[in-house]
Amino acid sequence: MPQYFTKRRAFATGIGAAGSSLGGVIYPIVFHELQPRIGFGWATRVIAFIMLGTLMIPILVMRARVFPSTRRPLFDKNILRSIPYDLFSLGEFFGFMGMYIPFYYVTSYSISHNIANENTSFYLLTLLNVGSIFGRIVPNFFADVTGPLNITFPFILFCSVIAFCWTSVHSLGQMIVFCLFYGCFSGTFVSITGPALATLSTDMSLLGTHMGMSFTFGALGLLVGNPVAGVLLKKGWIAPATFCGTANILAALCILGARVKKAGWKLKIKV
Repeated sequence: MPQYFTKRRAFATGIGAAGSSLGGVIYPIVFHELQPRIGFGWATRVIAFIMLGTLMIPILVMRARVFPSTRRPLFDKNILRSIPYDLFSLGEFFGFMGMYIPFYYVTSYSISHNIANENTSFYLLTLLNVGSIFGRIVPNFFADVTGPLNITFPFILFCSVIAFCWTSVHSLGQMIVFCLFYGCFSGTFVSITGPALATLSTDMSLLGTHMGMSFTFGALGLLVGNPVAGVLLKKGWIAPATFCGTANILAALCILGARVKKAGWKLKIKV
């Protein structure tokens, strides 16, 4: 997709990334409604058929605009000498370590605190994804004007503040607001990392390599973050909530460091 856009690349990326959040709204509801009626197997097959139908569209119409003349390397050691890139990749590690903890545990939290029953709490995950749709599109629109790094830092900082407020939620209305806002701010971080890395890449011909290397850090954070939160849950809900907020703050500091190292402290610089 980035090959087809130059002026509105972040906005286009955000629209594409919003599709996964839309799936996060639709598929859980479909499964929740069908599983009691037709069983686990056929409920899963119905979702697979929906995926097949929607995926046929990009398979049939999408084509790479430009093919590389030579095979690109999987690893570029030179980019590791770029401090802004290193800081941003470290921020990805911390960000994805904490980002999805509410997605995994908000339902259990609501049931254990009598905020919602099993049927109602199920839809809280849907609300997180509804907020994420907004967060992946609208901020990316402004990122093309202000620069993706300038958008990334405040949004993940607000995400950490909301995470620290998690255990202060004691009613269904408060939980709905929490899910919508957390989904929005976390969605921005997920969708804007690609355009941000494009501004940090030292060689655009190796942008794919640089993105893959950086996303590896994010994948490692995502791999360990949610299990660690599960272990911390034995000490009470304040522990995983604090872990989530702290990880997001560390991510925000790393991204701020990358932005300052790249363009200094001047706020009007697009980066």
